[in-house]
Amino acid sequence: MRMSPDDPGQPMDPDRVDLWDARLYSEGHPHALWRLLRAKAPVHRQELQDGRRFWSVVRYADVCRVLRDHEFFTSERGTLLTALGADDPAGGKMMAATDPPRHTALRESLGRVLSARAVEARREVLLQPVDRLLTPLLTGEISDLAVAAMNFPMDFIGTLMGLPQEDWPRLAKLTTMAIAPHDASFQEGSAPLTLLTVHHELFEYFSRQLSARGGTPTDDLIGHLMSMRIDGSPPDHETIVYNCYSLILGANVTTPHTITGLVQALMDHPAAFRTAAADPSLVPGCVEEGLRWSSPASHFMRYTTRDVEIGGHTLREGSALVAWLGSANRDEDVFADPYLFDIERRPNRHVAFGFGPHYCVGGALARISLRMLFERIFARVERFEPAGEVRHLASNFVAGVKSMPVRAVPRIGSW
Repeated sequence: MRMSPDDPGQPMDPDRVDLWDARLYSEGHPHALWRLLRAKAPVHRQELQDGRRFWSVVRYADVCRVLRDHEFFTSERGTLLTALGADDPAGGKMMAATDPPRHTALRESLGRVLSARAVEARREVLLQPVDRLLTPLLTGEISDLAVAAMNFPMDFIGTLMGLPQEDWPRLAKLTTMAIAPHDASFQEGSAPLTLLTVHHELFEYFSRQLSARGGTPTDDLIGHLMSMRIDGSPPDHETIVYNCYSLILGANVTTPHTITGLVQALMDHPAAFRTAAADPSLVPGCVEEGLRWSSPASHFMRYTTRDVEIGGHTLREGSALVAWLGSANRDEDVFADPYLFDIERRPNRHVAFGFGPHYCVGGALARISLRMLFERIFARVERFEPAGEVRHLASNFVAGVKSMPVRAVPRIGSW
């Protein structure tokens, strides 16, 4: 996705905006459209050719309200546009598709093992994937950073979930297929067939993983899910499988596309690269700005549980409503100079990990892994140089890059 609001070269009409079309995010100018909508139609209604319809909110305050208020806006009927119009069978079982209080019970248990303290305790182990990603880039040869980054979070989550390493490449591809079923590079048949393939294969895979454990919890995230108690009872087989799917999907959504987005921004702003390299204390702020800038998860969907007024519009009970995080993170009322990449931005209250009760449970893992990676990058890389065409992912959910050829120039004396 292009990160600037550059003029697309033709007039834009809010009534003709198509936020569903995956090609908008790979070939178009979504930030220009979101800026137009924030100014002219901050609560926007769209109807698809097949009769399905959804509302959108694009301003920061409205996005936060929708994601925070589970009593008016439920997650249990589906959370992504790809599920529009069909009730989610994982509703009430998968954490991402469950409202409090049941959601709270699921989240608190997983939150303990994915907390910043728990992740920091495994820093030495987690540095291994960092070096496995970075070392091949330091040869001076051209590398496709997007391809390397796509496998990076799988290295983390595969280890934490106790999954066989030989399965990681296919699992990484399946999660990309799940979030970009309209992208020809990841399709296996039509977009609906691709989603069907992904869900069948991943659910079957995790079902086999559970069966192989023979009902005995193991010392990994899957074992933790098996040993949880919800209202005093253990989760059933289906609940564990759905949450395994959720964990692996969540891990592979944000991190790789933040890496490519942040490296692209640093190539476009070489002074920021030099500033962060000279002062390691700036790395956390650099990562936060990278998260705001790239906003990898573009949206989350909710359904209204009753008639509700928002932005001067009345949405009827059962209406689908999409909160656009990528737009909220450029809201001029919240972020000064929102189209300025500023690694020292303060405050930086971005919503790249969502907001409210569904704030990403793996946010600490993503943050710490990104910080470790960019600490290594600033210590060992003099600069990145573009080395080919950047190709963007066709997805209305993830603002991502599927190909980014670069050359990393090693810093002299860094080894």
